[in-house]
Amino acid sequence: MEAMVEENESLSKNKTWELTELPKGKKPIVRHTSIRAVLALVADQDLELEQLDVKTAFLHGNLEEEIFMEQPEGFKQPGTENLVCRLKKSLYGLKQSPRQWYKRFDSYMIPIGYTRCEYDCCVYVRILEDGSYIFLLLYVDDMLIAAKSMCEVNRLKSLLHKEFEMKDLGATKKILGMEIRRDREARKLWLSQKNYIRKVLEKFSMLDAKPVSTPLANHFRLSSSQCPNNEEEIENMSKVPYASAVGCLMYEMVCTRPDLAHAVSTVSRYMANPGREHWNAVKWIFRYLKGTAEHGILFSRQPGTNSVVGYVDADYAGEVDDRRSTTGYVFTLSGGPICWKSTLQSIVTMSTTEAEYMAAAETAKEALWLKGLVKELAWTKHIDVRFHKIRELIVTGDIVLEKVHTSENAADMLTKPVTTAKFKHCLDLVNVSSL
Repeated sequence: MEAMVEENESLSKNKTWELTELPKGKKPIVRHTSIRAVLALVADQDLELEQLDVKTAFLHGNLEEEIFMEQPEGFKQPGTENLVCRLKKSLYGLKQSPRQWYKRFDSYMIPIGYTRCEYDCCVYVRILEDGSYIFLLLYVDDMLIAAKSMCEVNRLKSLLHKEFEMKDLGATKKILGMEIRRDREARKLWLSQKNYIRKVLEKFSMLDAKPVSTPLANHFRLSSSQCPNNEEEIENMSKVPYASAVGCLMYEMVCTRPDLAHAVSTVSRYMANPGREHWNAVKWIFRYLKGTAEHGILFSRQPGTNSVVGYVDADYAGEVDDRRSTTGYVFTLSGGPICWKSTLQSIVTMSTTEAEYMAAAETAKEALWLKGLVKELAWTKHIDVRFHKIRELIVTGDIVLEKVHTSENAADMLTKPVTTAKFKHCLDLVNVSSL
């Protein structure tokens, strides 16, 4: 230890390094919202939907830095044992590998006539000679291709096969743990996670749990006062897989389950120091999943569903610890939800009006992003000034605000626990049900 201290002092004396923040890396991946928006388009226009997988994707990226490594033990070339490898391509484990793979793929797609979407850089679009579109979505090494013509899909597949080592998975049945089922004659597409949910319930020994009808019951009044406050409680809760369980719930919520948004947002606040009551709430969510494992999103072609429709609501001062309000919103396309969120507002509001105004402003930002994406896809005084942006959006017609009665507002389930009857009605409004 003494030698290590002495060496460290020498390094410091010679100013061998200076402390700085690690440069931020960027790993471009397609947003789940973009995937759902394209799937809504696939259902509405009865598009072909195919899937590809890139073999050893990260090895395709070209390195911009000089990086050296030792020859793999047991595979050193005779006569060169004293030499090292200078990397020419990205390698698994390098921080820059995901970014370099994306840059390599992007540099191929643009010259062959595809446009990178401004609102999601992992969505590529090309207008074909007949005026129709072909789309490619990239999630690391997974690709979705959608187009009206199977000939055009195959043409793109052929180009990709020539440039990269690919595996053709055929018609899309599953992507990122989400299962896809279609009725093309009826122009319907279902998105669910039935098998994933079953595995999660089994992992946390909840397969035999008694189902409940809502994700979070009214009797749960979670707060930081329920966190462990002595060594014994902390020790007991350290044996509970709280973070892992919430992580699994969060992935289900992000992919196909807007009905979990408020409950998961609530239990995730206590990840750092969860208490027994917080864990009881997590198990309650699992019990809800046990009875709704087959719930999923339905996209279908219906009159009036080819535009983005948003619901927004706010629960004033509902958070127990510091009385912050909750914003909840959900957007639908082709009848099904493509984007949703339940979150605490950043400041403490002084009235219901202010809470709802801030919720509308937050939702308006997401609405503008969605408007841009869909277009690219061929589809009081103490209120801070930054929230008044929504006024401009209403004047320009970018956002249309309409009064929705509480009983018909699907976002109500994203701001607080509601009754079973109200909860089921909210699900019906956004086409979330058993498949």
